[in-house]
Amino acid sequence: MMEALRGLGYSTAAALADIVDNSVSAGAGEVHIEFAWAGAASRISVLDDGRGMDDAELESAMTLGDKSPLDDRAADDLGRFGMGLKTASFSQCRRLTVASLRERGTPCCLRWDLDALAARPEEGWLLFEEPAAGSEAFLEPLSGRGKGTLVLWEVLDRVVTEGFTTDDFADLIDGVEARLAMVFHRMLQGPRSTLRLLLNGRPVAPWDPFMSGHPAKPWESPVARQATGSGPVEIACHVLPHRDLLTPDEYERAGGPEGWTAQQGFYVYRNRRLLLAGGWLGLGQGRVWNREEAHRLARVRLDIPNTADADWKIDIRKSTARPPVSLRSWLTWLAGDTRERARRVFAYRGSPGPGPGGTPVEQAWRVEHSRSGMRYRIDGKHPAVAAVTDAAGPLLPLVNAMLSVVEETVPVQRIWLDTAENRETPRTGFYGAPPEQVVSILGTLFEDMVGRRGMSPAAAKRTLAGTEPFQNYPELVAALPDGPGREAK
Repeated sequence: MMEALRGLGYSTAAALADIVDNSVSAGAGEVHIEFAWAGAASRISVLDDGRGMDDAELESAMTLGDKSPLDDRAADDLGRFGMGLKTASFSQCRRLTVASLRERGTPCCLRWDLDALAARPEEGWLLFEEPAAGSEAFLEPLSGRGKGTLVLWEVLDRVVTEGFTTDDFADLIDGVEARLAMVFHRMLQGPRSTLRLLLNGRPVAPWDPFMSGHPAKPWESPVARQATGSGPVEIACHVLPHRDLLTPDEYERAGGPEGWTAQQGFYVYRNRRLLLAGGWLGLGQGRVWNREEAHRLARVRLDIPNTADADWKIDIRKSTARPPVSLRSWLTWLAGDTRERARRVFAYRGSPGPGPGGTPVEQAWRVEHSRSGMRYRIDGKHPAVAAVTDAAGPLLPLVNAMLSVVEETVPVQRIWLDTAENRETPRTGFYGAPPEQVVSILGTLFEDMVGRRGMSPAAAKRTLAGTEPFQNYPELVAALPDGPGREAK
């Protein structure tokens, strides 16, 4: 049975999150995770300052199936099945040692060793009462503390496999850090911080999937609540800023461990602990929603009580959740509205709102809808286009022919395929271009407006400030000269 439990499918990060859950449930305020590289003898340990356990409690914690998932739990308990310590640990190692100390109590220690069980099957359940020979020093960090628990993983056969190197070990640590920063971010951040998590002595910085407080964030909903038979459910919907409104570092960090497209959707929490990161919970309008590029900016925070695990079908790894039928229509409506808002921000490159003075932003492209489908057309009213067509004279037929060729050869399929494969949109709106290039194009259009079209400098600036893509460069528009000019037409 123990060998079979190893196949539940934990990643190292998910397994460690389960161990940290136990620390949090034990009232720990600080948890230290240590990765020690020694080839095949490498080890991982988790040390907390929680209330600790006495002999009876530790034996219960190390016993398979000692608690029923149907038993009532404390409101702040992050567990349910009573199996997390064992299943998470066995998924990564063959030797699990747990040492614990109650305040003013006596230290206690128990160890499971799967190799010892396999070697001596006739002796039954061999639960040892001391660390393995040579491993005593690895439990020393617990000594000198007034209370706490230390979990030690050795014989990491599911981690340090053939060909595994120190570089792989370092990459593993980085992946674990990213996952824990996401799973426990609400406990790690802000004035309600209740947990300090350290990985090889370095504090884990929280990763907030909702970019709370960012000035470019276009929308978030008030918290909505729904009463259920298993307790209240809360939901808050968020649309994140478009890439054009973020610095490269902000964009890279906000994408999360799995990237922008994969991280869209619901974030399901229980007691502020993240259970599920991204995805649409099997919801949809007509068909089940998939993670699509157009909705990459949509993220929805969903809080459920720990009394609702059965209703939401939370699995033993805390990796799946399915909403009860009674909530599906409510969740679908709220999520559908969020997806549509996110799609609009994504489609309009982060600037769907009005320009200066409340006027719409003049865009270079427009969409025509007909019975035969959609077509993308260059808008002749855009200042850059109008400047050429108005001054074309006898060349106007050639200019119009050129514009028609551009319209009819927009590589829609290629753009869609590149976007889907690369999981990011092509750069537009002078993204990454040097300011000199933008200034040069602005200057050309400005001179045409003031010189040929007879607009005043102030009127030309107002027009450019409300024209795509120059609405993204208000400081460059404002820096255009204020020389004398005629009144605006």
